[in-house]
Amino acid sequence: MQTTMDALVKTERGKGLTLSRVPVPVPQRGEVLIKIHKTAICGTDVHIYNWDPWSEKNIIPPMTIGHEYVGEIAALGEGVTDYTLGQRVSGEGHIVCGHCRNCLSGNGHWCKFTKGVGVNRDGAFAEYLCIPSANVRPVPEDISEEIVSFFDAYGNAVHTATEFNVTGEDVLITGAGPIGVMAAGICRHNGARRVVVTDVNPYRLSLAKKMGASAVVNPVEQSLENIMREQGLVEGFDVGLEMSGSGAAFNQMLRTMRNGGKVALLGLLAPGTVIDWDNVIFKGLTLQGIYGRKLFETWYKMIAMIQSGLDLSPVITHRFHYTEFNQGFEAMNSGMSGKVILDWNK
Repeated sequence: MQTTMDALVKTERGKGLTLSRVPVPVPQRGEVLIKIHKTAICGTDVHIYNWDPWSEKNIIPPMTIGHEYVGEIAALGEGVTDYTLGQRVSGEGHIVCGHCRNCLSGNGHWCKFTKGVGVNRDGAFAEYLCIPSANVRPVPEDISEEIVSFFDAYGNAVHTATEFNVTGEDVLITGAGPIGVMAAGICRHNGARRVVVTDVNPYRLSLAKKMGASAVVNPVEQSLENIMREQGLVEGFDVGLEMSGSGAAFNQMLRTMRNGGKVALLGLLAPGTVIDWDNVIFKGLTLQGIYGRKLFETWYKMIAMIQSGLDLSPVITHRFHYTEFNQGFEAMNSGMSGKVILDWNK
């Protein structure tokens, strides 16, 4: 097997990535080497590419980035017996310690010592990726590789959209990025009565509509309250999914929730964000922070929903070869995209 490979590397503290030749990782005991077929660009990758304040605090160059992928088993480290060469797989991007209180109680997604693939260790924007075998997730052959390539982000959407029961409920989603758009489809698939999505980006609102949103709202141009009346909502939304990271959107969500409503928060609100706590306390709202995926219950739900008819294909808007990665990041930065897929086949 080859000893060096192409990889997209954050080589220095600044904007952009470099297509570099780096050594192929060698799987150690308990690890698996995956030959990458396709990857998808995540919002986190965009933060790293743009070198924003979060990246300055969390990324230590040189670092191969990327954590959304699909590929096949290329080599097995010592002691790994659960997988076979050539088997199609993806993988959980959060490597947890396995021995803290949360890990031992089945809440590994809250592990304080989590290490992120493509954030704290070399990632998947490369011809090969090495991860612990415990993080490998086999993928059924009846699911397309393009869909599997963004299972990590899809998992964020599933975790958020299934945190509270949405069957027969009216759901408000603030933020029509790819995860918010997928969440709209998940809620409809799981029996939500109405799903309303807000965003200021018309392109992404159109994607939410394609994924089954009952109504989409640009709050700069439309009144959410008017749309609620048109949709027949009397007391407010039952479930809220905050995907935007916008303080204004979050405050609007809190105002329009019904008493006793439940809110799952995935979007990263800016430091110093102020909310009207009266809307939480006097309404008796439940707020739940969401991080990553439940290990590994979310993965079972992800696969089951696709196999039972959930179609994520409208979320895919751009495809590039990995050597055209700059065009992929330009598409993401433009706001005129859903999921952007990079093909790693030569």
